[in-house]
Amino acid sequence: MSDARPLRILGIESSCDETAAAVVLQDGGVLSDVVLSQVTLHAPYGGIVPEVASRAHSQTIAGVVEAALAPVPGGTAGIDAVAVTNGPGLVGALLVGVQFAKALAWSRGLPIVGVDHLVGHLLAVQLHREGEPAPAVPYPYIALLASGGHTALYEVRSPDEQLLLGQTRDDAAGEAFDKVAKLIGLGYPGGPRVDRLASLGDARAVPLPRPNVGGRGSLEFSFSGLKTAVAQHVARQGVPHSERGLADLCASFQGVMVETLAQKCLLACEMRRVPRLVLAGGVAANRGLRARTAALCAARGVTLSLPSPAACTDNAAMIAYAGAQRLLAGHRDDTTLSVYARSPSVVRGRVAKVREA
Repeated sequence: MSDARPLRILGIESSCDETAAAVVLQDGGVLSDVVLSQVTLHAPYGGIVPEVASRAHSQTIAGVVEAALAPVPGGTAGIDAVAVTNGPGLVGALLVGVQFAKALAWSRGLPIVGVDHLVGHLLAVQLHREGEPAPAVPYPYIALLASGGHTALYEVRSPDEQLLLGQTRDDAAGEAFDKVAKLIGLGYPGGPRVDRLASLGDARAVPLPRPNVGGRGSLEFSFSGLKTAVAQHVARQGVPHSERGLADLCASFQGVMVETLAQKCLLACEMRRVPRLVLAGGVAANRGLRARTAALCAARGVTLSLPSPAACTDNAAMIAYAGAQRLLAGHRDDTTLSVYARSPSVVRGRVAKVREA
């Protein structure tokens, strides 16, 4: 690898239903960022079908990587290393990305590093596009990772160390959004549609219980009860026929969800005495969550940093950046790199040293 310029890392992401590739500099500068969504393939089923996802990844990954390399002078000759998501996620989908990355790295004699998908999300706030200043969010910071598969609070101490503070006991936040959307006929994916309607409704229109798992001072989450409360309301009252009725129901559901997430975030900042907060994951793109968290942070003297909406959802730029940090820390993988469906509590010998507090 040349010392004359910053490292250029090719990132590959295929953990779920997006086939993605990106080229990122070691400081988080994004040179290219290509994401091919499979939403239209899975929408008829109301959720992600693993076999369909794997097949689609295998059919499109070469073209996606080629598109990501197009702006790079020399193509693969201008790349210094390959970073790839190797977990957590759908095993079949992960294997497509990892095997492609191994073949590319081996054929070009490039280093390869595996990246934990969750760590990618936790570091995505450090990304910046052309014309944007580098955010350089200082460590440590508290991060809420909220997506379709994960909802957890972390203390991110460095790119090498993330301390797990609390997580959901059942449904993830994004999963609850999608299930409620399906229940009231909004289709899949439901989160953005609920968010849009919620902005038009009255959050006090439908009384719903606020989750209080673990009691006062707990940093854990539970959303199955909130989802059930919406289902019981619909069973009694039926699905609203008017857009205003749907908007009120969405606003009421989202209001409870957002307040729960935002309050737990600020509690974590207070308990850990860390005055910096980052939102990460697909749910971090929710406008209601961004607005409420910003208001609470401003009132309590906490600095809030938000990734761009494109960096919140699954993407390969965050994988490339996390991989660059692994490389700079001296880590390397090889052709024995394997995949895993769930992140272990402690990932030994990797950049992602996730431990329970």
